[in-house]
Amino acid sequence: MNGSAPVLVTGATGFVGRAVAAALAGRGAKLRLLVRPAANRRNLSGLQAELMEGDLLDAASLARAVAGCPQIFHVAADYRLWVPDPAVMFRTNVEGTLALMRAARAAGAERIVYTSSVAALGLNPDGRPADETTPLDPASLIGPYKRSKYLAEQAVREEARAGLPVVIVNPASPVGPGDIKPTPTGRMVLDAARGRLPAYVDTGLNVVHVEDVAAGHLAAAERGRIGESYILGGENLSLGALLTLIAEMAGRRPPRLRLPITPLIPLALVAEGLAKVTGRAPALTRQTLAMARKKMFFSSAKAEAELGYVARPVGQAIAEALAWFRAEGMLR
Repeated sequence: MNGSAPVLVTGATGFVGRAVAAALAGRGAKLRLLVRPAANRRNLSGLQAELMEGDLLDAASLARAVAGCPQIFHVAADYRLWVPDPAVMFRTNVEGTLALMRAARAAGAERIVYTSSVAALGLNPDGRPADETTPLDPASLIGPYKRSKYLAEQAVREEARAGLPVVIVNPASPVGPGDIKPTPTGRMVLDAARGRLPAYVDTGLNVVHVEDVAAGHLAAAERGRIGESYILGGENLSLGALLTLIAEMAGRRPPRLRLPITPLIPLALVAEGLAKVTGRAPALTRQTLAMARKKMFFSSAKAEAELGYVARPVGQAIAEALAWFRAEGMLR
C-alpha cells in the first residue's frame, strides 16, 4: 500500500470507516477520503488525508474521488434501525453503492472492498452460527436497513460477475473506540453501562472489535477472492451474557429480568408513535423485536482460513469501548 497513488475510503467520518482509514494510515497508505459537506469530521482528527467533498448520489463528485485511486474501500452506509423515510436509506445504501461501483469501473480501479453487513446474510433457525452459504429468503429480511444492505450486496455481486475487481466483507456487530454517533450497537453498550437496561429478551449477536474488522478489510484487499464475501465477526453471545459483561465491567448491577417478546409489541407501537411526533428514534420498535426472535450468530471460519483473519476476545473490545466513551464524556 506504499506508493504515490492514493487509496480512497468512503465513510471515514463514521465508526468502521474511521477504523479502516486509520489501519491504512498505519500501513503507510496515502489516504483520500470522500466526505459529505455537512458531515461531522471529529473522527478525522489525527488522520493525514486528502479530503474530497462529495456525496454517493453526486456522480460528478464520485468521478473526482475515484480518479487515480487503484484501491477503494467503500465503507459508507446509512446504518440506522429506524428511519422516518426508508427511501432515503435505500438511495444511500443501494443507489449510492451502485453509483460508486460504476465510477470505480470507469476509473479502472484495480481492487475494491465493499463493506456489506451480516444483516444481508441468512440465519439458521436453530441458532447455529451462520456462514456465507447459509440460505436466505429475501422475504424474511426485516426492516429497511437489512433489505437495503441485501439489495446493495446483490448489486455488487452483479458488478463482480461483470468483471469488477470487488471483494465483499460482512462485519458483525462492531464495538470499540470511535463510535461517535453512536451506532445502534454502541448505544446498547452505553445504555447497559449506564444501568438503563434492567431487562432483556432471549436473543443473541456476534460482537467484534472494530479494529479487527478494519484489519479484515485490509486482508480482503490483499488476499480476498474477487466476487467472494467474508464474514468479519468475533464472539457469539446471548444478549443476557453480553449485557451482564458490559454491566460488570462498568461497575453496574447486571440485568436479571428476561422478558418475552410478544407482550412488548404494544410498547413498541407506543414508542413508534412518539417517534413520528418527536422525530427521535424510538428505544423499541416492532422491527427490532421481530429481529430478536432469531439469534444473529455467525462463523468467521472462511475469513480465518482465506484471509488470516483473527478477532481478539470480546472483553477487550468492550473494555476499550467503555474507556473511549468515558474519555469522550459520553459515559460518566
